[in-house]
Amino acid sequence: MQVYLIDGTYELFRQFFGRPSSKAGDGAEMSATRGVIWSVASLLAQGATHIGVATDHVIESFRNDLWAGYKTGAEVPSELRSQFPLLEEALQSLGVRVWPMIELEADDALASAAAVAREDPRVGQVLICTPDKDLAQSVVAQRVVQLDRRTGMVTDEDGVRARYGIGPASIPDWLALVGDSADGFPGLSGWGRQSTSAVLAHYGHVDAIPDDIADWDPEVIRVVRSAPKLAARLATERDSAMLFRLLATLRIDRTLLNGVDELRWHGPGPGFANTCRYLRDESLAERVAALRRS
Repeated sequence: MQVYLIDGTYELFRQFFGRPSSKAGDGAEMSATRGVIWSVASLLAQGATHIGVATDHVIESFRNDLWAGYKTGAEVPSELRSQFPLLEEALQSLGVRVWPMIELEADDALASAAAVAREDPRVGQVLICTPDKDLAQSVVAQRVVQLDRRTGMVTDEDGVRARYGIGPASIPDWLALVGDSADGFPGLSGWGRQSTSAVLAHYGHVDAIPDDIADWDPEVIRVVRSAPKLAARLATERDSAMLFRLLATLRIDRTLLNGVDELRWHGPGPGFANTCRYLRDESLAERVAALRRS
């Protein structure tokens, strides 16, 4: 079997900015929610049997307590933010497993579910449906991959190495040094994408990189011309780098998923027809009902 783990936050943002506004009968914005439900229904129509969706029920998480500049929901339009609970309810009525995250983030839930699913010998492949670079750390060979459903691009472990020059295990270190503007931490000054990839390709992790340039491998110094400056910057800002790596490292919580059988779709719940009426899309209910009969 294949297991599909969907980044509901990414999907909701994508639908919100890609579709025209549409209001429910009570005046609430709901176009993005309807778009995501149609998207999940399309995945079911393509033969998916095991699906889980993670959302950021609140944008903030424990990481905001660690770094004041970490992303918040302050700039998220209210018409978008209000649809998170609506989406979660709609997915539940569709019969799809949902993780509405509060203390942890949606990315943590996806990484956690992937860690559980990949251990099940019945699972042929786990597809994490998001282009988010954070989830590259969860990729394992061709068993756990990333799927960008918008482009159809699948990224396995070789793909991660081709894109970043490092393996999945070094992704948090790479983000710590380069920075992640989407998540709100800056990385270290002077540590660019190519130089960081070259250094981590040799050392693997931030804490393995020597402070003193005299202790660096001569081959790394030869390839990375800015090595002396990078070493000096890391020596003075190592604590920041380690904090940023902590922010970039996804938390694994195995209590979120007891086993892949919890992800099997058995059809919509009895309230799904009411959900579709609220979303002003009776055809959606008909579409899903046809899937259940097939």
